[in-house]
Amino acid sequence: MTKVIVLIQSQYILSFLLGSLLLFVKVGGDPRTHTIQIKCGHQHEHNTTIFVPNFVATMENISGQMRTSGFGMAVTGSGPDINYGLAQCYGDLSLLDCVLCYAEARTLLPQCYPYNGGRIYLDGCFMRSENYSFFGEYKGPEDRALCGNATKKNSNFQESARQAVMHAVLTAPNNGGYARVQVKVAGTSNESAYVLADCWKTLNSSSCEACLENASASILGCLPSSEGRALNTGCFMRYSDKTFLNKQPGKASSRGIIIVVVVSVVSSLVVLAVGIVVGAHIWKQRYIQKKRRGSNDAEKLAKTLNDSSLNFKYSTLEKATASFSEANKLGQGGFGTVHKGVLPDGREIAVKRLFFNNRHRAANFYNEVNIISTVEHKNLVRLLGCSCSGPESLLVYEFLPNQSLDRFIFDSIRGKTLNWEKRYEIIVGTVEGLVYLHEQSKIRIIHRDIKASNILLDSRLRAKIADFGLARSFQEDKSHISTAIAGTLGYMAPEYLAHGQLTEKADVYSFGVLLLEIVTGRQNNRSKTSDYTDSLLTITWKHFQAGTVEELCDKNLILQDYHNGNVKNEVMRVVHIGLLCTQEIPSLRPTMSKVLQMLTKEEPLPAPTNPPFIDEKTMELHENCRDPGCPMNSGALASIANMSDSSFYPR
Repeated sequence: MTKVIVLIQSQYILSFLLGSLLLFVKVGGDPRTHTIQIKCGHQHEHNTTIFVPNFVATMENISGQMRTSGFGMAVTGSGPDINYGLAQCYGDLSLLDCVLCYAEARTLLPQCYPYNGGRIYLDGCFMRSENYSFFGEYKGPEDRALCGNATKKNSNFQESARQAVMHAVLTAPNNGGYARVQVKVAGTSNESAYVLADCWKTLNSSSCEACLENASASILGCLPSSEGRALNTGCFMRYSDKTFLNKQPGKASSRGIIIVVVVSVVSSLVVLAVGIVVGAHIWKQRYIQKKRRGSNDAEKLAKTLNDSSLNFKYSTLEKATASFSEANKLGQGGFGTVHKGVLPDGREIAVKRLFFNNRHRAANFYNEVNIISTVEHKNLVRLLGCSCSGPESLLVYEFLPNQSLDRFIFDSIRGKTLNWEKRYEIIVGTVEGLVYLHEQSKIRIIHRDIKASNILLDSRLRAKIADFGLARSFQEDKSHISTAIAGTLGYMAPEYLAHGQLTEKADVYSFGVLLLEIVTGRQNNRSKTSDYTDSLLTITWKHFQAGTVEELCDKNLILQDYHNGNVKNEVMRVVHIGLLCTQEIPSLRPTMSKVLQMLTKEEPLPAPTNPPFIDEKTMELHENCRDPGCPMNSGALASIANMSDSSFYPR
């Protein structure tokens, strides 16, 4: 099935990662992570399974460069799925502020998927990704100016702004592509026009000059407004009446920094300098307070980490995984990779690295840490801690050597490892984990993404439920949650898919699908072919009605255990329970505690009613119809674009 990169809908959106918040306080500068514009390409990716790893590898390559020089460029792959990437911080940012700005840009650019290119301008940095070499481009049809504050400035300011812009255009090409200019406004004691100009380092001086000339022509069209930005293919320019520039020369590049002060009237340079320092200090304090007021969730997470000793140093995890080497990679999916690591005390760990992200990364990271740190059960993957003070967010889990269930049941060779006794034990273990989440933990938790790739196996092949990034908790007085749809196509209950109504019965439905997959060795998701076949649910229902369920059984079970009469009866009973769990009407589905009772006690089972028969052609139409004007978008199924389909350890 075509892999889909998820933009998970979340009700808890943080404007910064916790790591960004903590580093910001330490740095004392302004990383200027405000997004000015995201511009996506027009061509869809060619092959998702190639495009995603190439994009991820490019971003990883650039990350290392950004931490040392404030600039990075990389190329990964070949052919139509090749990925070219470039990122650059503006010259007045320190390296630490640069890392923060780049981290924000990196979480946002994946929003352009499924298009294979895009660019993002932040007030402190720029980032671009394409499937062709754009490194020498300095102009394009999408170059434009964005005018800011509508405050109208007088003629003296306008003249000072023009002087500052022109000086930047003249200076930057011969100064490594960078200039910062301050021009004092005539007739005032403390007002200035501030200008920043930056060309991408891939441009030569003549291309940089041409880019800035185009940028200046468009940006001056913003006057008499007090703010203007030029977003050009090869450069960025900004003017303002505010002191947006960082006070100290940045270390994000080796280029010199020029500050020009043009005094049109007699004034004291000392008074001006003091005024700038004091004004910048006041602005900085207001900025920090504003961020703190909007970061309550981040502060809660910080307190949780400190109180529970969950925090790991980024450097410790980087060393444990050999700098996240390819040799230690356990798997990869839509949200990142997982690497095996060994701590200094010899403990083996699995590090979930959230580097391929979207604008909701912080919310999902907080959600997973917050939920999984409050639960503990033998059939839930144990969270050892996390790191959120480095350039990327990391989750640290116990290491489970056999990885995930899907690697066994959907593989004809590895499937031989799981006889019926092992499969039955995995089924019961998964049920016990879900009973705990639904009924026995302090808060009622709905997992929302129960599937084979999220069931991990320890050294004795015992089941542990993983991936709480999509989990939701709710109060006792609520019968259901109406929420944005998120999950994996093929495992979601019809009432949740159609109406967004989320109860424990959604997990029951997903578990029912998983039961049938364990018995049959077939995945419920349709494959990417031109022909549409019945889903696993439909096929199983038809065989159940005809009394021929044994024809569906995994051949590994037939070869190993099916001659045993007791095994045959247990398999038939499990299929029956799977159909009870996947009934179309939610109220008819059993609770997970009832499922556990059905599995462990001999008792008669009620006759199942039919599962939902989903028209996959209709679903495909909705999946591809994302334009607001599309007639199919009026239905709830339009939100199918939010589905995930990832399989790695753990996602």
